[in-house]
Amino acid sequence: MTGVQQPLRFDGSDYLPWRDDERLSSQYRRVFSLMADGRWRTLREIADATGDPEASVSADLRHARKPRFGSHQVEKRYVGDGLFEYRLLVNTEALR
Repeated sequence: MTGVQQPLRFDGSDYLPWRDDERLSSQYRRVFSLMADGRWRTLREIADATGDPEASVSADLRHARKPRFGSHQVEKRYVGDGLFEYRLLVNTEALR
């Protein structure tokens, strides 16, 4: 399943595979697994459910959109008072 079982490819100026791969992969899998149900959630709700920081959850949602992570669709809607909710629509073609 792309983004869940296959090796993930992270990057960035501070990224070191030997140091960061396991942590980032585990975190992405937690967020993806939670959000795969297609329910709307705020970053806080996702962070509370996974135990990961909101900034990291936000990064994982951005990753999910990338082709190398499966080109999943992440929708965003305004709730009010500066708050947004997100939902993941899994690209089932990427899971084959």
